[in-house]
Amino acid sequence: MGFQVITLTDAAATRINEITGNAGPDALGIRISIKKGGCAGFEYAVDLVTSDSTKAGDDTVEHAGAKVWVDPAASLYLLGTEMDFEVTKLRTGFVFRNPNETSACGCGESVELKAADLAELARAREAAPH
Repeated sequence: MGFQVITLTDAAATRINEITGNAGPDALGIRISIKKGGCAGFEYAVDLVTSDSTKAGDDTVEHAGAKVWVDPAASLYLLGTEMDFEVTKLRTGFVFRNPNETSACGCGESVELKAADLAELARAREAAPH
């Protein structure tokens, strides 16, 4: 398998499959992007992808039957991110463990992001066991 912009946990894949399974026959998966907003500067956006909303240039990631499209404008900010899904007493939703986050607001809804250091990613890939 080639390099993926983000990785999905089993919990994230299960939730994505539930969403697409309940959204109708045209639902294919979800799209991850980032948008300006919130007190820290950026917010993660998660949208449904249907057969008529796929976009050329999106990176795609698959895990356990779940498909995720990554907006190319967000790729450099999402490199190395792990997407998870958590259920807690106070919150239920997708969680992004992003090494490119430099800070987050107190409520956790927005983050400050820096572009990924491509040289550092290359060194990490070379050092990783194969």
